[in-house]
Amino acid sequence: MTTTTVSISADLTHIRGAVHQPGDPGWDDARRAWNLAVDQHPELVVEPVDAGDVAATLRVARDAGLRVAVQGTGHGAAARGGDLAGALLLRTSAMRGVTVDPQRRVARAEAGSVWLDVAQAAAPHGLVALHGSAPDVGVVGYTLGGGLGWLGRRYGLACSHVTAIEIVLPDGRRVRTTATDEPRLFWALRGGGGSFGVVTAMEFSLFAVDRVTAGALMWPVEQAPAVLRRWRDLCPQLPTDITTIGRILRFPPLDEVPAPVRGRAMVLVEVASLLGEEETGTLLAPLRDLGPELDTVAAGDPSVLLRLHGDPETPVPGIGAGLVLAELPDDGIDALTRGLGADADTALLGIELRQLGGALATPPEGAGALGAIPGAFAAYAIGVPQGALGAVRVSGELDAVMRPLRAWSTARPYLNFAEAPVRPEEAFGPTAVGALWEIADAVDPGRLLRPNHDVRW
Repeated sequence: MTTTTVSISADLTHIRGAVHQPGDPGWDDARRAWNLAVDQHPELVVEPVDAGDVAATLRVARDAGLRVAVQGTGHGAAARGGDLAGALLLRTSAMRGVTVDPQRRVARAEAGSVWLDVAQAAAPHGLVALHGSAPDVGVVGYTLGGGLGWLGRRYGLACSHVTAIEIVLPDGRRVRTTATDEPRLFWALRGGGGSFGVVTAMEFSLFAVDRVTAGALMWPVEQAPAVLRRWRDLCPQLPTDITTIGRILRFPPLDEVPAPVRGRAMVLVEVASLLGEEETGTLLAPLRDLGPELDTVAAGDPSVLLRLHGDPETPVPGIGAGLVLAELPDDGIDALTRGLGADADTALLGIELRQLGGALATPPEGAGALGAIPGAFAAYAIGVPQGALGAVRVSGELDAVMRPLRAWSTARPYLNFAEAPVRPEEAFGPTAVGALWEIADAVDPGRLLRPNHDVRW
């Protein structure tokens, strides 16, 4: 991969944050995505420290004839791919400030903040955010794409609880958007992705939660067909205060994995409940009747939700694929267990099926571009490529597992789970896409930005 070195100029020297060019010490770290399977090769990397730096960086890109790709952590980089030739990579990772207003129950998070930052700031006040399943995922990218988290069935998508967004537009203007100030742009940013500018800070509602009941039930993978059927049948009976995830997971043989599951394939049901331990236990009784080998579901502090899913917290390589399912019939469960069950010879790490419904099913009043994820389950499968042909094998096995599930797909993907380009009308529908396209044309007529998922296909 070749790059065109951009010489340091007077404009660059006005940027207070770090500037990295090919060949500089630390260049490989600066250009690295969180997903190590994505090999990014931008022309330049800039790490701004504030909104003024962001505006200066956009000016540099325009003057140099470069497009701009924006990343906080780089979790979603696979959707755009590693080829960033002709692009400046703007990394917001130096902008990590978080403040909490406990009276208003509102947090303000700068562009590079991760959910652990927010959780630690909110916890002393007995408040929680609508974070996802990993502590190191970026607040802004997660929310711009919708934000599907543990409390979503009760409260909806994270983007539906955003109260203000501070953004630098491609022409360098700084704007604060709310429901009454720049309302069309505010609508587009809440679930419409990164096609409209560089978000420098976001304000959003917090929720009073002092205890949760959470954990996982685990069985050997041989029991996957029975467990997944029982779990699927139970899901419609659960109140919106409970969210569950059904998983088949092949635990790697690593020392940091707990000994009881190290190197084993298991079927899991993960549980996050706003109800007490006794009431939650009564509702989970049909699953416990199947005799889980491990049962960690118990009352605890809300902070346990950040690591309940066990996502890796350091960069790793991975290739994934997602679908939203309208239903999961027996044939679908059979397809999953053929690809990932006891007899499967696979390079895939596993698949998860996140329970939808409740507040996730219907857009709330005043919702943004994405207000709901209609369907029963959001499916996501992932594998870790190893060796020269690892990526080819993982991609092929992903397709083999996901292809039969497409028969029950809603045909409306959730972009935060999409690691390949998606036509925007599939994600948003033709009416919303028309409005998103119009807004993107108005704020970025020269297409300076290179987002993960562009609303102008």
